[in-house]
Parts: sequence; C-alpha cells; structure tokens
Amino acid sequence: MALIATLATGHRGERAGADISARIDKMFASLGFRARAVHVEGASALAMPDILQAAGVYKDQPLLGMDLEAMRKRVEQVGWVKQARIVRLLPVTMVVAVVVHYQLAVWQHGGKSLVVDDHGRVIPEADAGRFPGLPLVVGEGANEHAPEILPAIAQRPRLKDRLEALVRVDDRRWDLRMKDGSLVQLPAVGEQEALMQLDQLDQRTRILELGFERIDLRDPDMVAVRPRDGALPGQLVAGGA
Repeated sequence: MALIATLATGHRGERAGADISARIDKMFASLGFRARAVHVEGASALAMPDILQAAGVYKDQPLLGMDLEAMRKRVEQVGWVKQARIVRLLPVTMVVAVVVHYQLAVWQHGGKSLVVDDHGRVIPEADAGRFPGLPLVVGEGANEHAPEILPAIAQRPRLKDRLEALVRVDDRRWDLRMKDGSLVQLPAVGEQEALMQLDQLDQRTRILELGFERIDLRDPDMVAVRPRDGALPGQLVAGGA
C-alpha cells in the first residue's frame, strides 16, 4: 500500500519538493547568499567573456538554487574549454575553474583563417587575427596533421625562425614556405627523417641562409636543390658533404 500511495502522489510530491527547495533558496538569498562575484580561473582574457556568457550567472542570483552540473556542461561547450569545474564559495562568490585547449596554429583553408588546438580541432570563438605568433598551416587536412609536424619544427630554431607557412599538398605531405621565398619539399613518408636530414645539412653548409629557390627532400637518398638567378640545379647525396 505504501508503494501504491507513493506512485499515486508522486507528481504532487515532486511539486511539493520543488516548492520547498524554492522557498529554501529564497530564504537563503534573503540572508545574503546571492551571486555578487564570479571568478574564472585558468582562462585567458580572450576566453573569459565566452566562458562567463556560457556560465550564465547574473547579479544577485540565489547561489543555492544554481544547477552546477548544467553550468559545467554549458561551459565545456565553449571551444576554448577542455574541462571545467564549478564551485560555490558562500556567501557571494562563484568560481569557474577551467582547463583550456592549447592553441597550436592558425589554419588557412577555404578563404578562412581559423585557430586550431593541439588535436587539430577548430576553436570557433578564437579570432585568428589575435594570434599572430602562432604557426600558419595551409590547405586541406593541414589542421589534422599539424600536431604531428609542428613539435619537430619547434625543436629546430633556425628552421622555425625562417618559416612562413606549412602548406599541405594533396593532403599527403608538406611544403615548407620560407620567409625568403624559398620552398622546402618534404616527403609523404618519413618527414621526421627528412627534417633531421635538413638540420644536419644546414649545420654543415648553412643551406637555409644561401637563398635557394627550392630544396627537395622527397628522395631519401638525394637532396636536390635549385638555386636562384637561373643557376643550374644541383644534387647533394644524403649524408655527403
């Protein structure tokens, strides 16, 4: 009989519970338990407005009536945010602690410039024009493959400082477009080895300073170079002087 009575009056019990909860929230709010400040931790100044908008906290909102789980889910829908934690600090403060996605590169594709994270995913809220210091990757699939090559580029300061953009060719391999207008062509397979080969060659010959029109590393056994000013192209045997 007790079970039947509970089922029969369940909706009224829910409504009564909600009414009691609302009255408790109102009572504590009258005692000063209202939102007066929101602290966002772990976010940049660029990300903070989007996070605050998603949190949806307004001034004097009753703190005890907030659905913290729903708020967390909303904040984690923001492109900047990888993970969020929401904490009430009674009587008047909310804390939104976030872990943000690392901004890896600016991806240029289809006439648009987009910021991508370290997994190649677009951060929709990020304005690419606000990130002039990020590497530029260009072309179909460049966003997905950038996390594979950019750490190797970062380990080679002489190459990184001269690099203007990484161009994805047929979504198979990379061309490195240099600031002086020269081009370094990497292979579709073994790009890490090709970068090591270029690094060793540059240490021996300072090839990155010589102003070649093109350095072709697609053949693992031979480095083909094309000088500027109509000079005849040359070949350097891999590992040779």
